[in-house]
Amino acid sequence: MSGPVVRFAPSPTGLIHIGNARTALLNALWARKNGGTFILRLDDTDRARSEERFAEAIKADLSWLGIAPDRIKRQSARMTRYEETLAKLRELGRVYACYETEEELDRKRKRQLGRGLPPAYDRAALAMSDDDRAKFESEGRKPYWRFKLDHHVAKWNDLVRGEIAIDTASLSDPVVCRADGTWLYSLASVVDDIDMKVTHVVRGEDHITNTAAQLDMFAALGASAPTFAHHNLLTLPGGEGLSKRFGSLSIQSLREAGHEALAVAAVAVLTGTSHAVEPAESLDALAAKIDFGKISHGPARFDPADLDVLTAKTLHAASFAAVADQLGALKVGGGEQFWLAVRGNLVKLAEAAEWWEVVSAPLATKIADADREFCRLAETLLPQEPWSEKVWDEWLAAIKPVANRKGRELFHPLRIALTARENGPELRALLPLIGRARASARLRGETA
Repeated sequence: MSGPVVRFAPSPTGLIHIGNARTALLNALWARKNGGTFILRLDDTDRARSEERFAEAIKADLSWLGIAPDRIKRQSARMTRYEETLAKLRELGRVYACYETEEELDRKRKRQLGRGLPPAYDRAALAMSDDDRAKFESEGRKPYWRFKLDHHVAKWNDLVRGEIAIDTASLSDPVVCRADGTWLYSLASVVDDIDMKVTHVVRGEDHITNTAAQLDMFAALGASAPTFAHHNLLTLPGGEGLSKRFGSLSIQSLREAGHEALAVAAVAVLTGTSHAVEPAESLDALAAKIDFGKISHGPARFDPADLDVLTAKTLHAASFAAVADQLGALKVGGGEQFWLAVRGNLVKLAEAAEWWEVVSAPLATKIADADREFCRLAETLLPQEPWSEKVWDEWLAAIKPVANRKGRELFHPLRIALTARENGPELRALLPLIGRARASARLRGETA
């Protein structure tokens, strides 16, 4: 039995944000966990707003997150298929032409709301005569098309929310094709899911009503519907929803701000579940935690500050192998010894480059006048090379009996002289990386 087939279907009309990444990651990692296939389907039927730069940005973001798709499809390449499906549904009497303008529809909705009725479309177009249609078309109006719902209670067993039932009589017949010939999400998505053999649709809870309508479409086309899982949506601490206007929370912005991809993935996947939001060792380890039954039915409160904390914790636990390529791109040397020395003090990986400069590049010392004599004494007591990881302790053991200092009075001047920093990684780990010649010069107050 083959694994599940899932899809992430963004519109390339802007940058995807961490809320979109939640959907993409739940799909991709759940497929990985179950030996399935992850499809990126670019829903680019909106020709006026879809842009190739956003399509490329989406692919780059998914690659950065570590979930490059197994297949990529574009709705813009499938227009003929949608037209064929519309023709079939016309023959079956399941779609009908409408001529109302947006202004006319808006007035209808307001009248219905004023009467205490749901603002569902009244199916007035079904009562139109041929003469009525001819009159509208003589005025230059072109029809848009609605799918005629079966007025019944649509039911399905949602992997996140359990049994869901929605009376489709309370819904408007969904528009499937605009008057200008562009396709809407509802029908095009169903056709794609059928053709691409999608077995599971994992998406946000804002699509629950769409699912009720789409179940009718699957049935009308003689196809079995996939299994659905509607997850909760990420919201900001105040309850605000995310949208493409939150540029600072786009995946591109988070990457440029120095956040770790694994930290972004952990926040996106674990927030709003029964799991603690904590660092993940790997994407496979994160995938192992995905259980749709453990996703909350309430909002998934997301504090952007959590990303700063989780990025730091992710770095603190990261192996050298996990970051070696990134360190190479930053021109950071020192290998595993350097990484283990500095990782516990990093908030963002780029800070590793700063510490590499501290241990390997010329550095101007900042020794206070009151500490100059002490540092010169310490310099004379530096052990001879080769140095092991015990050199710091050996050096201090030689200094203490003759310097008459202890605690901060002993350690702080040495840190300032050797690193020109008030705080940082343990000198026990840094000293062997700095080396005797450079340490000696810095203790004498020379740039080295």
